[in-house]
Amino acid sequence: MEEYHKIQTVYLRNPNDNHKTLLEGVWAKPEFGLLKDIDWVCTEKIDGTNIRIMWDGINVRFGGKTDNAQIPTILISVLQDTFTNEIMEDAFTDIDNVCIYGEGYGKKIQNGGNYLPDRADFILFDVKVGDWWLTREAGEDVANKLGIKIVPIIATIKLETAIAWVKEGFISTISHNRNFIAEGFVMKPAIDLFNRKGERIITKIKYNDFKR
Repeated sequence: MEEYHKIQTVYLRNPNDNHKTLLEGVWAKPEFGLLKDIDWVCTEKIDGTNIRIMWDGINVRFGGKTDNAQIPTILISVLQDTFTNEIMEDAFTDIDNVCIYGEGYGKKIQNGGNYLPDRADFILFDVKVGDWWLTREAGEDVANKLGIKIVPIIATIKLETAIAWVKEGFISTISHNRNFIAEGFVMKPAIDLFNRKGERIITKIKYNDFKR
């Protein structure tokens, strides 16, 4: 199953400082500027490791961001217990081409001790069945069937409002550490849109992008 597509940061990065900062106000893609005044659904971006749960109708297998990526040892047993063949078959009866995309997070994964100080877990952020990306509502249904979490929606707002929110910083809604600033937002139009290349209109912004 294919790797998760790149999510472009909402603004271009500054070539004059080795792309460490953003060129604020300079959209990374023209679509962002064109659509800035529509409603964007903003979910909390989790600081973890990208994980794929792949189901072919018979067997489940796990992958990282790429096929060669290593899955943290602390996370493997969680995935094996959560996504058994039996559980996946019950959730996806007569469906044989599913990829659940999510984040492995928690203890020993990036800054995950702020989220879960004593264990690791998995949180869903997207689901693809065949060539179709599932809606948020369908993704929530998958999460309920599997007994897993899905990234929380923080707000549905205009794009520049979302950027200002992240720039100021907000407390993560899922972290054990109640002083932990969220990594940022992943933002999609309230109705899924695609450009003429067939690429999804989706973007991100991180709190650390504004730290000097």
